[in-house]
Amino acid sequence: MCGIVGYTGKNQAVNFLVEGLKTLEYRGYDSAGVEVLSTDGELHGVKCAGRVAVLEERCKTANPVGTTGIAHTRWATHGAPTDKNAHPHRDCSGRIAIVHNGIIENYRELRSYLSRNGHEFASDTDSEVIAHLIEDAWAGPAKGDLLTAVRNACRRLEGSWAIAAVCADAPGQIVVARNGSPLVVASAADGAYCASDVTPLASVTSHVIQLENGQFGRLSQAGEVEVFDSEGLPVAEPSAIDIDWDASAATLGGYADFMAKEIAEQPEAIERLLSGRLGEKGILLDELKMTEEELAAVDRIYLIACGTSYHVGLIARTLIQTWAKVPVICDYASEFNYEQDVLVTDHTLCVIITQSGETADTLAAARKMHGMGAKVFAVTNVLGSTAARESDGVLYVQAGPEVCVASTKAYTAQMVACALFALRLAQSHGVMSAEEVATHYQDLKAIPDAIREVISRSWQDKQAAAVFRSATSALFLGRGVNATTAYEGALKLKEVSYLHAEAYPAGEMKHGPIALLEPGFPVVAIVPADRVHDKTVSNIQEVNARGAVCVAVATDGDESVASLCEHVLWIPPVADELLVPIVAVVHLQILARYVARTRGCDVDKPRNLAKSVTVE
Repeated sequence: MCGIVGYTGKNQAVNFLVEGLKTLEYRGYDSAGVEVLSTDGELHGVKCAGRVAVLEERCKTANPVGTTGIAHTRWATHGAPTDKNAHPHRDCSGRIAIVHNGIIENYRELRSYLSRNGHEFASDTDSEVIAHLIEDAWAGPAKGDLLTAVRNACRRLEGSWAIAAVCADAPGQIVVARNGSPLVVASAADGAYCASDVTPLASVTSHVIQLENGQFGRLSQAGEVEVFDSEGLPVAEPSAIDIDWDASAATLGGYADFMAKEIAEQPEAIERLLSGRLGEKGILLDELKMTEEELAAVDRIYLIACGTSYHVGLIARTLIQTWAKVPVICDYASEFNYEQDVLVTDHTLCVIITQSGETADTLAAARKMHGMGAKVFAVTNVLGSTAARESDGVLYVQAGPEVCVASTKAYTAQMVACALFALRLAQSHGVMSAEEVATHYQDLKAIPDAIREVISRSWQDKQAAAVFRSATSALFLGRGVNATTAYEGALKLKEVSYLHAEAYPAGEMKHGPIALLEPGFPVVAIVPADRVHDKTVSNIQEVNARGAVCVAVATDGDESVASLCEHVLWIPPVADELLVPIVAVVHLQILARYVARTRGCDVDKPRNLAKSVTVE
């Protein structure tokens, strides 16, 4: 949520700042701005509500000239998405500017104090207090030292923050601070950079430094990057990672949008994840960092996640309980953090599932479980993310950068990662032989080709999208493990097309949702060839009896479904019915995209949504 970029060096800053903001659009935002320290010694800012494209045009007109600057995309929390609330924010003198990700929890008290002491505010945001606090510090003992001024200001803050600050009286410098919200910095031949994640930096370096909580950084025009602890002492060996993907991975590469590109990338992402995972004794997951004895002793698992990742957790629960016979509790992180009846023993394992590795609620849940003595294992897509660094073990799903806000390839890769974990647990608990594990692994290896086949049939989804053209709502139904496929399908439709959709286990339709059905009402039924197939077919007949229009996801050759449905989205046979959701959901991703495009929606940047929800 929100994006930060900064640059100081040899080149014109505005060029990188705008391009950097473009790469961060996937994080979700409603306004944007830049602040450049000009060669005339003044700060020149340009900001606006709306898209980065609007900001880019305004920058062309304003032409801010200078080699040091910061920029931001804002997702509104305090104050409406307006020009005045867009970042960067300045102090009263106009000589200090900041950008901020996170929430300042004590901003009301700080704002009241600052107002009583003569400060005047130009926005409704919590973030603006930071600029005024730095101004106060600059006027005191910290005068002439921007790093000290920022450190002193941060001492008065409560909440979470990633901050980048510039001062007209400290030319060629950017000072950054981190507490809770992610921030990375990098040195390159042409200068020094900062950003809220590695995506904007992939085009200039493959090596970045991750600030830890409580750390500060100072970037100089010569390209030097210094990291300091909370006391202002230099950090000799700051945490660093290498970016393991090319910058072109975050470009469209000929696709109409990132959602289409990332749907198409799913087979390769899963193949990458599966490669080399089967050894002589079974599944290889050294990343768990747990001994065979520790795995065998696990007697309860908590799966904690939000949004799409929560749906992964529901699938993982079924896989673990079916294959490994270990009890599993799956919960929303936002709810779990306030539960008082969490049961933890010496053999409890917590698995957090988070695409970005920065989801605030999920990280809070992990810290809660750590504090209760449980081991925590992360399933994430982002190398070096907070979830990865704070967990006892981490399994990277290796999906590559996912730019579209609505997750597609990370979702299917996370399901495969959880399937590998379930198999590893099953072999440790002795409930599955090495031969059985190998058979399931081969079933997983067949999934990428099945997805390729589904993608080749996208014309089916394009035709079915017509059913939703004049709809105001839709119902998704599935049974067993594919009830979760229905949940994810409804979520995708809501996210990218803004069409209301609900999802239920098909057997629950008669307990309320059936009241929605009327002639023309669209219903999507996931009805593969599985043990509950006939029951779901009966639900489709109930849908038809009310005149609703049914779109089905069904296994090739199923004439009983074809005879009842307006459209069928065919999937090839899948050897293990527990793995069907990994294949079936791809049709629902493609369908949601077509419906959204029919309705004129921006599928990559849905309104009000953020890729990484870094505030509670």
